[in-house]
Amino acid sequence: FGVLAHVDAGKTSFCDQLLYRAHAVRLLGRVDDGKSLLDSHPIERARGITIFSGQADFSLGDDTYYLIDTPGHSDFYGQTERAIAAMDASVLLISGTEGPQGSTRTLFDLLEKSAVPTFFFINKTDRPECSLPEVLTALQGSLSPDILDFSGFPLTAEAPLPEALLESLAERDEPILDAYLSGSVPREFLISRVREMIQSRRVFPCLNGSALTGEGIDAFLSAFGQLFPQVRRADDLPFSGRIYRISHDSAGKPLFHLKVLQGRLCARDAVDVLTDEGIQSQKINELFRCQGDRCAPLSEALCGQLCTVTGLSGIRAGDVIGESPSRGSGRIAPAFSCRVQCGPVPERTLLSWLRQLETEEPLLGVSWQEESREILVQVMGAVQLEVLHQLILERFGQAVSFGPPQVLYRETLSAPVRGCGHFEPLRHYAEVHLLLSPGERGSGITFESRCSTDDLALNWQRLIETHVFEQSHPGVLTGAPMTDVKITLLAGRAHLKHTEGGDFRQAVCRAIRQGLASGKSLLLEPYYAFEAHVPADRLGRVMADIQRMNGSFDPPFTQGETASLTGTVPVSECLSYPLEFASLTRGQGSLNLLFCGYFPCHDSDRVIAARDYDFERDAAHPADSVFCSHGAGYAVSWREAPAAMHLQF
Repeated sequence: FGVLAHVDAGKTSFCDQLLYRAHAVRLLGRVDDGKSLLDSHPIERARGITIFSGQADFSLGDDTYYLIDTPGHSDFYGQTERAIAAMDASVLLISGTEGPQGSTRTLFDLLEKSAVPTFFFINKTDRPECSLPEVLTALQGSLSPDILDFSGFPLTAEAPLPEALLESLAERDEPILDAYLSGSVPREFLISRVREMIQSRRVFPCLNGSALTGEGIDAFLSAFGQLFPQVRRADDLPFSGRIYRISHDSAGKPLFHLKVLQGRLCARDAVDVLTDEGIQSQKINELFRCQGDRCAPLSEALCGQLCTVTGLSGIRAGDVIGESPSRGSGRIAPAFSCRVQCGPVPERTLLSWLRQLETEEPLLGVSWQEESREILVQVMGAVQLEVLHQLILERFGQAVSFGPPQVLYRETLSAPVRGCGHFEPLRHYAEVHLLLSPGERGSGITFESRCSTDDLALNWQRLIETHVFEQSHPGVLTGAPMTDVKITLLAGRAHLKHTEGGDFRQAVCRAIRQGLASGKSLLLEPYYAFEAHVPADRLGRVMADIQRMNGSFDPPFTQGETASLTGTVPVSECLSYPLEFASLTRGQGSLNLLFCGYFPCHDSDRVIAARDYDFERDAAHPADSVFCSHGAGYAVSWREAPAAMHLQF
C-alpha cells in the first residue's frame, strides 16, 4: 500500500510511526532531525520533503505489509503515479489544520483512475486549530460522500460499532441492511462486507490522529489490518513485475524497485524486458529486500511482494517485465520545457547523462534538437529543475544550468481520421493502416487492434504496438507532442522474405503522420488549478486578474474577513502572478497552483503563428510513404499515398 498526501501534511512522519509501532524499526525516525528511514537521500534531507518513492515492510499478525512512501510535492507526481500502479490499497493523508488542499483532489483522482481502494487519515489532531467535523465534512463535500468516520471501529470483539457508522454502512450495502433490520450484525460478517465495499471503492474509511505524537496510530493499524482488501495471489503463473522506481547505490549501480504482479522471482532468473531494440531476455543478478536505503539479500520474491533487483538494462521506470513486457505510460504530463546549457561539458556527454536520468524519470522527455544543436528537457516546475541540477552534480560531478522554462504545448485530434503508411525501399516491406481517434482528456496515447491474425501475424501486431509507444509523435500544427489519441490498428501487411522489425517502425510513424496531416488537429496548453485565500477586500481584484488571464473560477466563499477562490487558469498567463499576488495581498494571502492537465489553447492562432512550423519540411518525421518500382524506392506524398496503398478497404 502507498501513503499519499499534499506536501507538508505529515506523510513521512506518519510512515515512520507505522514502522515504529509495528516494530519494524527500533527507533522512531524524525523528518526534522534528518533521521527518517524513508527520506534517506541527501537531497530529501536537505529540503525536508519526499522526492523519491521509498519502500519498507512490516508485519501485523501473520500478514506482511509493504509500504511505499510517495512524493508529496506536485513536481514529482510522475513518481507518485508510477507508485500507484504498484499498490493494492492506499492511505490518503489529510492535514487536520488545512483540510483538503489543492493536490488532494488530484491524488484522489489518480487513485480513482487506477481503482485503488483508499483509506483516509486526518493528521495533526493534536493542534488546537484542528476541527475534525469540519475536515470530514469538507472531504465528503469535495471528494466523496462515502468517506465515513471509522474512528469508532471496534478494536476488540467486545467493542460495539457506533450506531451512526453502522447505519451509514447499511445504507450502502444491502446484505448489511438486511442483517441490521434483523437485529443482528455478526462481527466477522460485517468485517467481510466492509472489506468488500472498500475493495470496490464504495466506502472510504477515515481515521484520525497525530503522526507527531503517535496518537491514533495503533487504532489505525488495528482497523487497517482488519479491513485491508483481499489481495489476489498468483504464485503459480509465469513471472511478471512492474518497475515503479529506479535508483542507484553508492557505487552507481542501478537498482530496480519492482512489485511482483504474478509468479515468483529468484536471483539468476531470466526475464523478458522491452527495450528500444525490442524484447530481450536478461538475467537478474541480485535480489534484495529494502528497508529505506538498507538492502538485504532475498532468496525469493512472491506475488504481491516489493523487491529490488540488479542486472537489467534498457528499461524505464514504469515498465512491466517478465510475461508480456511493456512500456509504462501515465496521465501526468510536464508543463514546461527547458534548454540545457552545457557549459564545459561536451554535448554528447551531457546527453548521455540525461538519458540515464530519463530512465529513472521518463517524464523528462530528453530530446536533441539537431537544427539548433540544443538539448531540451521537460519538467513539472521549478523545484524539479532545482533537484535535477543537484542530481547531475551529485551523480556526475558537474554543474549545469538551464534556460528559462517555456510552456510545453501538446496537440490532439478533434475528429477521427484514418492514416496509412507504406515503407518499401529495395528488400524491405511493411504497410500499416490506422484509425486515429480523439481520446479522453488526460488519457495520453492508447492502442488497440482490430486486425485479424489471419491477415497479419500476432508478432507483427505486437511490434506495431511497440512502435506506437516507443517514441513521441509530433503534431502537425506546432510540432508539439501528440496526446489524448486512441490508435487502432485496422490492417497491415508484411512480406514473407523482406520484412524486418524496423520496416514496421517506419510504416507506423508514417501512418500516424499521414493521419494527422489529413485530419483536424487541436492545440492544447497546460492549465493550473488554483486555490487562493485573500483578505475579503482584495477578492474583487483577484477575480479580475483571473479573468484577465483567461481563467475561470467557482463562486467565491467568504468566512469572516477571508475569502477563498478556486478555479483554473492557463499556465502561460500566470508564470509571474505569484509575485504579483503577494504584493497585492501584502503577504496576507496564500496562492496554491497545481498542474491539472492539458486543455484547448486559449490563443492557439498566436502560438501556431509564433512557432511557424511546417510539418512537410520536417525531414525527421515524414508523412510521405515509400514505394518500390523497378528495384528502386520512390516517395509518394501523404496526399496521394492512400490511393497507392496495396491494401484497400
